[in-house]
Amino acid sequence: MAYQTIRHELDDGVATITLSRPEVHNAMNEPMRRELTECFTALASDEATRVILVTGAGERAFSAGADIREFVEPAPPVRFRAERRRVDFRQAMDRCPQPIIAAIRGYAFGGGLELALACDIRIAGDDAQLGLTEINLAIIPGGGGTQRLPRLVGRGKALEMILTGARLSAAEALRIGLVERVVPAAGVLKAARELAGTMAAKAPVALRYAKEAVVKGLELPLDEGLRLEGDLSAFLRTTDDRLEGARAFLEKRAPRWSGR
Repeated sequence: MAYQTIRHELDDGVATITLSRPEVHNAMNEPMRRELTECFTALASDEATRVILVTGAGERAFSAGADIREFVEPAPPVRFRAERRRVDFRQAMDRCPQPIIAAIRGYAFGGGLELALACDIRIAGDDAQLGLTEINLAIIPGGGGTQRLPRLVGRGKALEMILTGARLSAAEALRIGLVERVVPAAGVLKAARELAGTMAAKAPVALRYAKEAVVKGLELPLDEGLRLEGDLSAFLRTTDDRLEGARAFLEKRAPRWSGR
């Protein structure tokens, strides 16, 4: 499918989504939100896609957040809320069983950081700046930031960031656990692709169930999470890929996964 504000490529099981409005620091407008929703919705059921990688075009920004030019015209609250629910790409991301990796260079502010927060793993360049800066525009994060950030970095640090609109360096983001890795800026996409490739080489069903066990398990009491893990683990023992993995290990060769 052809997109106007994003690019989508699939290579060796890794789908790369590139926010492609570099002239405005990949700011998100309504067409981009709609296209992201459509793209993630399609990827969720695409068996050829084993890992998803999200990045921004150019060297200056992952995404600077919402396109402020859309803010100058007031929108009726009911219509605005209904429209945002209809094109909430982060909900579409939540329905993706594949691991999602964010490769962050430069600015990741507001909705841009919320996009990264909706990913499973974040790799940042040493030039990255990250923040939920909505308070500076007399609004609050509305794309999951008030909920995902404290679950990642804790209540106090999340409140400090949200209430001040602070912009963090990549080093500080790594220190507080906002990103998993910091690499030289020029190597961000390479590092993310290498990680995605490593994941994509694993057995597809096991890869998806491993993510489900962790992500869904964190939403459950421990005993229910352990039950979910046990159910998924038991199911995987019935797959063809489990037998192939054992044979490949004993025969000292690379496995040939079937996804069954």
